[in-house]
Formats: sequence, structure tokens, C-alpha cells
Amino acid sequence: MTFIAKTLGTVAAVALSAGAALADPALIYDLGGKFDKSFNEAAFNGAEKFAADTGGSYKDIELQSEAQREQALRRFAEAGFNPIVTTGFSMSSPIAAVAADYPDTKFVTIDGFVDPGEHPNVLSILFSEHEGSYLVGMMAAMASKSGTVGFVGGMDIPLIRKFACGYAQGAMAVNPDAQVIANMTGTTPAAWNDPVKGSELAKAQISQGADVIYAAAGGTGLGVLQTAADEGILSVGVDSNQNYLHPGKVLTSMLKRVDVAVNEAMTAGADLETGVKVLGLAEEGVGYALDDNNASLVSDEMKAAVDDARAKIIAGEISVHDYSSDDTCPVLQF
Repeated sequence: MTFIAKTLGTVAAVALSAGAALADPALIYDLGGKFDKSFNEAAFNGAEKFAADTGGSYKDIELQSEAQREQALRRFAEAGFNPIVTTGFSMSSPIAAVAADYPDTKFVTIDGFVDPGEHPNVLSILFSEHEGSYLVGMMAAMASKSGTVGFVGGMDIPLIRKFACGYAQGAMAVNPDAQVIANMTGTTPAAWNDPVKGSELAKAQISQGADVIYAAAGGTGLGVLQTAADEGILSVGVDSNQNYLHPGKVLTSMLKRVDVAVNEAMTAGADLETGVKVLGLAEEGVGYALDDNNASLVSDEMKAAVDDARAKIIAGEISVHDYSSDDTCPVLQF
């Protein structure tokens, strides 16, 4: 029996032996590790806030392979955890495969999509990453001295191209002549946890003139941010506020409020409303980070321009193309 199977079996046994645990929520992290300082860690922070605010408890698990996704869902459901919150688009198919077998259990997929008509006990939470990425793209272009900015994505999927396309649109709104270099780390889930490859891609982009690089790559992005700091250029973090990792070297971070989504889902418990929810700038689901670690890098002019664009996007006066809507980007070739 694998370690993960033993762990899940223990979780199930503990839950079944303790009546109080039957209504507890559970959290399944995507590959890349709980403490990736990005996407998964944002989910963890949301769960921790739920526990702190409510005095409740939850169970979580870190997957080690693709094969464990459905197994984890079934074990938690059989143990009575509700809702079961998952992170990452790759949980969509496993949830669709098991949801009907547990009609009294609410499932949540953050970044994934499950047809609400076929599976009425599933909540799909999506984000308008292109809107937040547009804002940090503006900031990158305003901070750039070379006129060339970079983007390092994790796994090459439409979701990550959505980040890159929004970023490029924002950069070109500030500087129509800006050059945007975009690279993806790989085509498998391993692309989320390869900081060495992230560092190599960052160095390659720096050699092409990039002096600000946006990393949307989970744990891989840590290598991008480290290399940018070492090479004396700026970086842009993602999902969580990563400004603190290299104070004065991270221009900003594109915030994706996975923490809020997890906290709210767990707090709602079995009363969670299912369906599809999209969180953008208007819902404060995405944004940019400003704190003491990057205050010296963000000028009043930069902040005013970005805040004005934010208001115009919310009002519909600026339209940011969503790559995932038609698999195209008007300003960037992949």
C-alpha cells in the first residue's frame, strides 16, 4: 500500500470514528505541494482562515500523482467530509466521475469546470486571470527600461495562456512597441514544480533583453523570481502575494484570491450553493499586490494608471480579450 493510500485510509477511519468530523470540509491540493508559495499555499491559507474564524477543523492532502485524484475524492466522500474542495483544472474529470455517486456531498473545483446540469452538487469557481494580468502587464511595461518584458508559464494549457495574453495586452496598452517574450515550462503537470527550468527560462529571456518577468508557474515560478533577483531585474509574482520573497525586486504580484474562495466554500459547508462562479476585478477575485516590500518600485503615476484601468475594465470601457474564450490572443503568438 502506498503512503498516500495509507494516509487516505487513516483519514477515512478517523472521520468515521468521530461523529463531529462527519461535517468537516476537506481540501485536496493540486500537484506541486501545499507550500508552493503560490496557488496551493493560497488554498491552504484560506482553509487556515476558516479554521481560525470558525473554530472548525478540516482535513487536507497533497497528491503525489495523477492516479490519486479520484481515489482521494472517493475516500473523503465515503468518510463523510463535506464539502470537498479541490484545486487545479485537472480535478474536473475526476469530480465528474465521482459526483453522482455521492449526491449528498458538495464538491468544489477551483480553476476547473464541471457541467452544473449534469452534476448539480458541484461548484466550479473560475477567475478572470486575464483582467488581473492586464494590470500587472501595464506595471511591467511602465517599469521596463528595455521595452522588453517576459512571461514564464507552467504547464502549457489555455488557462496559463489566458494569463500571458492578458499580461501582453496590458503591456502593449502602455507601450504599443513593447516586446513580450512568452515561454511555457512544459506540457505535463511536472511543469508546476521545476524551479531549475524556471531559472533557465528566465536567464534565456534576460539574454533577449527582458528586464521584467512575470511568472505564472506555481513552484516553478520560485526559480524565475530568484533568478530575476540575482540578475538585477524585476519579477512579477502570481496567485499569492510573493512580494516578500525578494523585497525590492518583485515589482508586484497578480493576486488570485484562491484563499477567499476556499474559506467561503468551507464556511458555507453543506449549505454551499453549487453551479458556476466567476471572480474577476469587480468581485475582487483578482488584483495586484502593493505593500512595504514593493512600495518603492510602484510610482504614484503607475498606481494611478493601473487603478484607472481597473475601474474602466469593471465599467466595461476597457475589454481584455480572454484567451480561453476562443484559443486566440490578438497580441501574442504561442
